[in-house]
Amino acid sequence: MSLRPERVVFAGTPAFAATLLSALLEAEVPLVGVLSQPDRPAGRGRKLTASPVKSLALEAGLAVATPPSLRKPEHRETLEAWAPDLMIVAAYGLILPPAVLSLPRHGCLNVHASLLPRWRGAAPVERALMAGDEATGVCIMQMDEGLDTGPVRYRLTAPIEDTTTGGALEASLATLGAKALLTVLSDLSLPAHAPEPQSSAGVTYADKLSAEDRVLDFAEPALVLARKINALSPRLACSIESEDSLRIRCLGATAAPEVPTEGATPGTLLCCNKEGLFLATGSGALRLHQLQVLKGKAAVLDAPAFFNGYGRHLSVGLRFASAQ
Repeated sequence: MSLRPERVVFAGTPAFAATLLSALLEAEVPLVGVLSQPDRPAGRGRKLTASPVKSLALEAGLAVATPPSLRKPEHRETLEAWAPDLMIVAAYGLILPPAVLSLPRHGCLNVHASLLPRWRGAAPVERALMAGDEATGVCIMQMDEGLDTGPVRYRLTAPIEDTTTGGALEASLATLGAKALLTVLSDLSLPAHAPEPQSSAGVTYADKLSAEDRVLDFAEPALVLARKINALSPRLACSIESEDSLRIRCLGATAAPEVPTEGATPGTLLCCNKEGLFLATGSGALRLHQLQVLKGKAAVLDAPAFFNGYGRHLSVGLRFASAQ
């Protein structure tokens, strides 16, 4: 006889989690409530804005709670009243204390965007790309009190290409995570879905991203810079500025070993054509092929469009530096 939860609470906040909630709704999983982080100021007007998960939950007619924390008993009253037998957590952003972890009869499942034990922590998608991993994936983890240390019930793998961006990978892993989650929920009792302890070997931590991560040091190799640019695109995109004040958001890059750099100072323009904007680095050339000039309507441009609009007017040897 299959074992399926009958009263499920979902906890999540950003778009990644909203994709999972949408899949649960479509599959008619018995949701009794949704937790999300409180509304935050957003946009130029800094208007209080609901999270993607809260917005979707309200649209679906679900009960929603946005406690500032779950540590105090008064902040857990709504959750306790929902009496869940399973809680699903995805990029929620709040720590679950022991009182919450032990509340549902079947515990709490976390959808984590990495192949645990690699990249435990806050930024697994970006750290996998910055490290040059050739593959990543999603894990459905039975949560415990540690930082992503719980046993894994199910995992699916996804390849990483040289041009994969953080935004694109996060979206594809959300879809993959929904598939993995629904597989586990179909029958929690199946041996194939039994919690398997994580290996003690190969543990790495995906530290939370900071402003320093967005800095481009052109003394570094082109491959390292390309990985960083792609990892942070588009949400935390790196920016550069030329000595004549042209500011550009870098949204897509690759290393270009075929372009000669001998004698060129890191950060100087090697050439610009319909293939991209090419800059010298500490080792090899960096090709920017997806760019956004920070002026006017600031449209996102591919390499041919950037060349036609701006590249024709750029001189070889023009210096660029990281900008915030």
